[in-house]
Amino acid sequence: MLNAGDTAWVLISAALVMLMTPGLAFFYGGMVRAKSVLNMLMMNFIALAVVGVLWTLYGFTMAFGNDVGGGLLGNFDFAGLSTISGKLAGFATAATGTTPEVAWPGADALPLFAFVMFQLMFAIITPALISGAIADRAKFWGWTLFVAVWVTVVYFPVAHWVFSFNGFISADSVGGWIANQLKALDFAGGTAVHINAGAAGLALALVLGKRRGWPKNTGRPHNVPFVLLGAALLWFGWYGFNAGSALAANDLAAVAFTNTTVATAAAVLGWLVVEQIKIGKPTTLGAASGAVAGLVAITPAAGFVSPLGAIAIGLVAGALCALAISLKFRFGFDDSLDVVGVHLVGGLVGTLLIGFFGTTSVNSLGVDGLFYGGGLGQLGKQAAAAAAVLVYSFVLTFIIGWVIKKLGGFRVSAEDEVSGIDEAQHAESAYDFTGSGGGLGQPSSIPVKSSTGNAATKLEESKA
Repeated sequence: MLNAGDTAWVLISAALVMLMTPGLAFFYGGMVRAKSVLNMLMMNFIALAVVGVLWTLYGFTMAFGNDVGGGLLGNFDFAGLSTISGKLAGFATAATGTTPEVAWPGADALPLFAFVMFQLMFAIITPALISGAIADRAKFWGWTLFVAVWVTVVYFPVAHWVFSFNGFISADSVGGWIANQLKALDFAGGTAVHINAGAAGLALALVLGKRRGWPKNTGRPHNVPFVLLGAALLWFGWYGFNAGSALAANDLAAVAFTNTTVATAAAVLGWLVVEQIKIGKPTTLGAASGAVAGLVAITPAAGFVSPLGAIAIGLVAGALCALAISLKFRFGFDDSLDVVGVHLVGGLVGTLLIGFFGTTSVNSLGVDGLFYGGGLGQLGKQAAAAAAVLVYSFVLTFIIGWVIKKLGGFRVSAEDEVSGIDEAQHAESAYDFTGSGGGLGQPSSIPVKSSTGNAATKLEESKA
């Protein structure tokens, strides 16, 4: 029997996760130049269109179809969603007392289409996250082609590895190797979403190269209120991301909701303390970036740790990500908006710390980590999953990006990059640059900033 409450919660959660992509657009859009903001918004918005169509045609079946062998990829039984019907087997068997091989079964049945739409929103925001690494220098149609190829070659297979559990879609379905053979835990996407996007962001930053004038000029954000608005929308939508991953309106969803809140709050404090120590002032951009770092880190652990564990994860993630943003200056890769420092590092922190803070007192289908008497075994599994996704995503993304660049379709011309790419790529401008509109324009010589603005530069300079 279908559970109306669970169905409503999953559909609402899907809508919340959808809101995260426009939220991300504001978060990223506020950080770039005034003459590049529309391009940044469009790079995020186009992911909704491209991935929405591909998910229907073949994405869902590649991710959640019956495994074709080795836990690597789903078959094409659900292509076009024409054969989607009925209920999730994981829920139906749980109601009859048989526990499927899944870490968060509900008590009653859920419409399969609700699950299809919920997972679609994860598939949309993952490539959108990557866009921040190459802000202010990518051609729109080259990026659009990249999104289509990347989700097909990278995201859909990785989602199968991590999210597809044996016996969940149907009673005899076989899922991915990380979920079922390795048995690494990822409640809502630390590996499949954040490590995946972070590694891809690093690869693309290397392929496209540095912005003109970087790193001498890191520039300033054109609209800090946009950044804070985007961070707030991300935080709000993340409740669907994490608590919705319980796939039921139950106590586990409430725990994930709580952990998401306290971990994010702790991460803000962790980031700001590092800023205070390094540059002598807490910044608005630091608070926004710290919140996102905490959200990223708690994502894989939200349903497997206690609130105290969540606070610890948030503090560690906030501090480490604040330090990690300087890695691009040290190693010379131009990750425009700190996708590597926040999403890759934050995803690694949350994924690995399950091995320390995981506890079955929160989720009986989880694990006890090192601090709860579980030893180091789960930590090894978490590390193996993180490494596999990182390497796969980096290598495949580098190849995809290199091919598109060689075809001449990825990086804008030097003239367009310097003058701002909104007019060149979209024949539009976000603001009136004639001077009659109140001086919203910026000199075209100011390049894109990093996600923490001048704070990133000051943090780096403080080490010298």
